[in-house]
Amino acid sequence: MLGTIINFLSILLGGIIGLLLKGKLSEKISTTIVNGLALCVLYIGISGVLKSNNTLLVVISIALGAFIGEVIDIDKRINSLGIKLEKSLKTYNQGSISEGFVTSTLLFCVGAMAIVGSLESGLKGNHSIIYTKSILDGVSSIIFASSLGIGVLISSISVLVYQGIIVLGASSLTNILSPEVVTEISAVGSLLILGLGLNMLGIVKIKVANLLPAMLIPIIYLAIF
Repeated sequence: MLGTIINFLSILLGGIIGLLLKGKLSEKISTTIVNGLALCVLYIGISGVLKSNNTLLVVISIALGAFIGEVIDIDKRINSLGIKLEKSLKTYNQGSISEGFVTSTLLFCVGAMAIVGSLESGLKGNHSIIYTKSILDGVSSIIFASSLGIGVLISSISVLVYQGIIVLGASSLTNILSPEVVTEISAVGSLLILGLGLNMLGIVKIKVANLLPAMLIPIIYLAIF
């Protein structure tokens, strides 16, 4: 768990630094930074989606994931959490908390580095991949927190829980999370990241949180077929 804890702390520290910078940036600068980050997010999303070897699986995953997500209404639950946090942290508004939390959680948790790095950490005690990810996440959290607020810090808990589960269950998860499964999960997750980028630019308003169940579909699909 050492690598995951360091990853958690790097996001937390980066987020705190970002919050300290938040009030010192003008609205014009903040808007430009967010738009620039949105372009980077779009690039990350497109790059990840193109690595898929099974386009049909990605389409099926998004369709079924959207159905499940809408039935559960994950987006509404996250917004409700944001409202509760708003009451405790009156300095920030609910929108910034929700957007920062969802955006950062997906960026930090989706991808091969999070999954493969956690498996390596749990099975071999090799934290090198997670250490590298920690540096990237820490720098990213500074930039995102300076624009999106305290929700970025809260996403560190998601990383701790998500990667912690993989690390602790590494021995049993290796049979489930084969290289093929990891590739397709990353591709589906990258498509969600692409949606985040579009949201950040204000082009559309996609309920990305309601698409999260899509990341589980490749595991089930490839286990059956």
